[in-house]
Amino acid sequence: MTTTTDLRGALADCRRRLAEQPNDAAALSALFATLDALDQPGLPEEAVARSNYAEALRRQGRAMEAEAHHRKAVAWLPSFGGNHFNLGVTLQTLGRTAEAADAYGEAARLMPNFAGAACNQGAMLRELGRLAEADMALRRAVALDGGLAVGWLNLAAVWRDQGKMVEAVQGFRNTLALRPDLAEAQANLALALKEVGRLPDSLPVFERALRLGLPDNGGVRAQLIQQRRHLCRWDGLEILSERLVAAVRDGTSQQIHPWIFLGEGAGPRLERLCAERYSAWRTRGVQPAFPLRRTKKDERLRIGYLSADFHEHATALLIAELIERHDRSRFTIIGASYGPDDGGALRARLRRSFDEFLDLSALSDEAAARCLHDRGVDVLIDLKGHTNNARPGIAACRPAPVQAQWLGYPGSMGAPFIDWIIADAVVAPLDRAAEFSERIIRLPESYQPNDGARRIGETPSRAACGLPEQGFVFCCFNAAYKINPALFDRWCRILADAPGSVLWLLDSHAEVAPNLRREAAARGIAPERLVFSPRLPGPEYLARYRLADLFLDTGPVGAHTTASDALWAGLPVLTVLGNAFAGRVGASLSRAVGLPDLVMTDWDAYEATALRLARDPGALALLKARLAAALPTAALFDTDRFARALEEVFVTLWTDHARGETHR
Repeated sequence: MTTTTDLRGALADCRRRLAEQPNDAAALSALFATLDALDQPGLPEEAVARSNYAEALRRQGRAMEAEAHHRKAVAWLPSFGGNHFNLGVTLQTLGRTAEAADAYGEAARLMPNFAGAACNQGAMLRELGRLAEADMALRRAVALDGGLAVGWLNLAAVWRDQGKMVEAVQGFRNTLALRPDLAEAQANLALALKEVGRLPDSLPVFERALRLGLPDNGGVRAQLIQQRRHLCRWDGLEILSERLVAAVRDGTSQQIHPWIFLGEGAGPRLERLCAERYSAWRTRGVQPAFPLRRTKKDERLRIGYLSADFHEHATALLIAELIERHDRSRFTIIGASYGPDDGGALRARLRRSFDEFLDLSALSDEAAARCLHDRGVDVLIDLKGHTNNARPGIAACRPAPVQAQWLGYPGSMGAPFIDWIIADAVVAPLDRAAEFSERIIRLPESYQPNDGARRIGETPSRAACGLPEQGFVFCCFNAAYKINPALFDRWCRILADAPGSVLWLLDSHAEVAPNLRREAAARGIAPERLVFSPRLPGPEYLARYRLADLFLDTGPVGAHTTASDALWAGLPVLTVLGNAFAGRVGASLSRAVGLPDLVMTDWDAYEATALRLARDPGALALLKARLAAALPTAALFDTDRFARALEEVFVTLWTDHARGETHR
């Protein structure tokens, strides 16, 4: 049996050996073990040595062992900032971001002139969503060391997260002035340029980032593809897309944005894989933060709608009347917003419509989740999924007993913290369950709500819209990124075979019209047969549809809100039943207004039907008359009917949970 005397002798022996060989790893290990056995702190220099020993373990991939040694070093010498800094590095390696932020913060307090501690603290605070604190820490870091490239990189990223895009662009430029070879800074500068609307300027910067090399280049490649789609720059796009699909298929990237990947038309299996990897990457280190409960806070179910889009946005337009019409005797309806307040009428309408409105925009993901949990939300509906400005980290904290996604993202989120997807039988048929990580619950008609009170403005003249006085008007007001070369080939063939017809498109970036007109000319179509319409306010926008003859849907990502806009204005939508959710929405909406005969099984039938209708005014007139007659009672625009169906879904989700049903 080892006695205290034996241990003291061993301790003396270790110290003698280390006096002769200070870097003797075996002697260091024995020293630390002996001190631990004696429950005795080491000398100050031994505390520093223990922290350095732990750092060596971390570099060998033994981070959990390293943490134990770091904590002993901190306990032995708590006044030395270097020990706290090294602990922070190990905790960051282990993905324990909040603890790492605290450790770096203590290091920064103890070493107020060490820019690295403030820099790392700021980086961790940014990951936690504590942007104001991150901003302060990183400003302090670059004030201490203006040449600290990583400090500028992180500060610029915070500014971007805060929506300060002009400042972000300058911050990333400052980083690159110091480190022009830093691929991460090039990628972030490109993203910031995109966000301020400088799409053409972003493209060479994305390309430069790819050339320099990134540990995971999938996210940058996806952004490069998407921005080129937005501009309708199609040269070389096929090769870029092939590489993107290969990266998902081979599992070589986690950072490919699922929304962008939908545009590849790679199929539901790969789309789910992309979403699963992206969800895991975006929510790495996030753990459920709240105990599970199976009882309600009060008699009414508390439903939380979580989104960044409670302002002038397509999602807000779709749900506005639904929120007003929910049954308050059975449900408390809570709006949880982490997006900007644009000060507009739609924002004000939504604030009035919710029973409670939570502004989570300034809170970290964990704090936002705690707010939802403390409000007793029973069923949380994520309206964003993997769309722009989404914050999946909030739902990853599991603030609500039941969590579902709906409406915003047309596919599986691939996230273990989302239990359900609310869909319908067209976008998510019974035989498609394997394509979703969520359980599917289907609404009886269409999954999409609408506002049946939207006003349509006075119909303008053709001349006022740049349209010819005679001739068939094909229309597609989908975003330009949904138009691809194969689809454009078909559109040009339709125009060629329908003399006097025009294609009416939405004007967006200044490059889009000249690029598409050049592509049309290359296919033998006079450029002036493409007419571009500027963006207009809601009533005026809807009124334009009344000048068109037929809406041509896109694929693999089809019209969603745009399709219901066209139908509401009385314009039939010609669509194809796609292979995945994103390409099946037009079919769902057309069936919900009684026009299933405009849902084609393939693109050849789509092309033939477009030409048939262009040549047969009587057949088209019958379709428009059927649509006009159906609109007053159509399921797609009956908000009360939709609200009751959705409320039954909420009850089913809660009942399933309260019974303790196992989720996939």
